Amino acid sequence: MTYLVTGVAGFIGFHVAQRLLQRGERVVGLDNLDSYYATALKQRRLDALKPHHNAFRFVKCDISDSAALRSAASDIAITKIVHLAAQAGVRHSIDHPEAYGKTNLTGHLNMLELARHNDALERMVYASSSSVYGANTKMPFSEDDPVEKPVSLYAASKRADELMSIAYSHLYDLPLIGLRFFTVYGPWGRPDMALWKFAKAIMQDQPIPVFNHGRMRRDFTYIDDIVSGILATVDQVPEFSNDQGHRLYNIGNNQPEELMHLIACLERELGREAMKELLPMQPGDVHETYADITRISRDYGFRPTTSLEDGVAKFVRWFKGSNAVQY
Repeated sequence: MTYLVTGVAGFIGFHVAQRLLQRGERVVGLDNLDSYYATALKQRRLDALKPHHNAFRFVKCDISDSAALRSAASDIAITKIVHLAAQAGVRHSIDHPEAYGKTNLTGHLNMLELARHNDALERMVYASSSSVYGANTKMPFSEDDPVEKPVSLYAASKRADELMSIAYSHLYDLPLIGLRFFTVYGPWGRPDMALWKFAKAIMQDQPIPVFNHGRMRRDFTYIDDIVSGILATVDQVPEFSNDQGHRLYNIGNNQPEELMHLIACLERELGREAMKELLPMQPGDVHETYADITRISRDYGFRPTTSLEDGVAKFVRWFKGSNAVQY
């Protein structure tokens, strides 16, 4: 059995590939190694997978290039796809909208076409985002809530991915699962995300930007819990359903935390007090995220086990030991 993992040099994709390889699976990983953040960090993630060279194959490929994607997958008997490649970042989408149309829309469509023409495919799991809930105020966010008012282009692109997937599943009986991720963090994370930016600034005695004066809550979800949920959805078939159709799931910690609590955890682990620059809300941002995980818990037994305190401690140990402050 071969798993195709897109975005394999990215934060979540790397961890998924690593877990699959550690349990003895064969993995083909695709990534275009774009420069949204340091490509050196992406290369370090790939280097960490080298001990599994007999079971891991990396192909540099941009999924928005349909010919390149078909060529990359032409000689692979793919049975399962974990599609995580995307242009990330809510704030980045305001200034660089074209990148989201290219990767998140065209790229996702190309992946659906790849899945459609793969007769051996058992399942494709793809990344959506909690951003699709926009400025919804009903908490926690449920998969049945309306999601037709995104507040960023990134969120709109992820909702479009869901709608395209629903249509393809209906037309071609494709087994597709969309996962709405809630603020994933942990070792090997992204330098543009709050935890990394805050840790770096605190270590360098620089101020940290605290938007909306810290009055924000996020459903911070540790990477190991996320990977367990992803692999459960790609490997298991719920008893109540056959293996066809499209399903959407929230995947989060089900416990929103105050931004100031995250900062306090970092200060404790780093042994330094942060200099906080209190700022207004940014365009495209939301006040709170909170995942209702009833559905994924019922269907796949998903239960996050990592507290924010433990997760931040693990991140800081990795951050200090890997010289990540350079990125």
